[in-house]
Amino acid sequence: MNANNRFGLPALASTFFNLGSLLFGLAAGYWIGPRIGIQPIEGMAYGIVFGGALQLLCQIPALLRCGFRYRPALDFSHPGLRRIFVLMGPALVGSAAVQVNTLVNTSFAAGIVDSAGRVMNGPVSWLLYSFRFMQLPLGLFGVAIASATLPAISRSAAAGNTEDFRRTLSRSLGMVFLLTVPSAVGLAVLGEPMVGAIYEGGKFTAADVHQTALALACYAVGLTGYAAIKTLAPAFYALGDARTPMIVSLVSIGINYLAASTMVGVLGQSGLALTTSFVSIFSFIALLWAMRVRIGGINGGALLTSALKVILASALMGAVCWGSSHFWREWLGIGRWARLTDLAVSVSLGLAVFYGAARTLGVTELEAAASSLIRLMGITRAKMN
Repeated sequence: MNANNRFGLPALASTFFNLGSLLFGLAAGYWIGPRIGIQPIEGMAYGIVFGGALQLLCQIPALLRCGFRYRPALDFSHPGLRRIFVLMGPALVGSAAVQVNTLVNTSFAAGIVDSAGRVMNGPVSWLLYSFRFMQLPLGLFGVAIASATLPAISRSAAAGNTEDFRRTLSRSLGMVFLLTVPSAVGLAVLGEPMVGAIYEGGKFTAADVHQTALALACYAVGLTGYAAIKTLAPAFYALGDARTPMIVSLVSIGINYLAASTMVGVLGQSGLALTTSFVSIFSFIALLWAMRVRIGGINGGALLTSALKVILASALMGAVCWGSSHFWREWLGIGRWARLTDLAVSVSLGLAVFYGAARTLGVTELEAAASSLIRLMGITRAKMN
């Protein structure tokens, strides 16, 4: 569907997975399960299976409307299939690097001890919960932009149109900067009220909120690099090059291990989160440099100018959000409703300040983002009518 410029339903498919997993899981665990001897936790596991099936089935009608039909076929001599096998191996190795780094960091986090030399129970959970917040802007912006970019640059690569490939990729990276830099600043500045509003309560104490927010701020440092990789790595695949992302990923494993083994002793779980950010920034810079060499430039001057403007506007936004959050915290305290009020006002104010600052600085991607939003709203309104 992406190849046919249809992005909405595939992007929403994960929502069907989440809702299906939750609803089927609760039904299997608490309604059907007790009647047939299934424990609640087993029912939730069955819910994951049903959610995955729903994620697939919800897309089939749209796929049929695109003209695709399925019939079983197995032809290993087909050139397209052979090409997939050639690219798939390095791509799998490159993708596995992320899981390896996560496993290494989790292992280090599980061994963190307190001042008395006892192993702490919190660090693994603090890292897990903080990274959940990272996944929201990463999925909304990084993955979405990458999904929309890949079909366009693939067509350019297939046609041998390097200039169009360069221009499209550069614009996509500029959009990544526009959307993820302020998101990273927001997560770093407003992390504590965000975490507290959602997780605080029961065994999750104010101390847990603070530690999770610290880890989130460290993760946020690498959000833009992480999101940019989502666009850059597929760009190499579009050029038929799966080897370069694989090499960068393998090098990142070594860097992550060395940095994590050092940082965990200095900053604890926050050091591990910061290590993840450093690795993502390294991978982004390495891939960007390799792509620049591969296609003879990537409009780097314009991209750097735009990124600096976005950073400046985001810094101003962050200062305003910090001041607003501090005011509401002093006035209302740190209860759940107080934190929600803080977030509602501070986020709205921050968005307004960022938009005004970016517009004043002349960030070109801002107009493109606004135009895309207006078109999307127009399409949605037309469908509703």
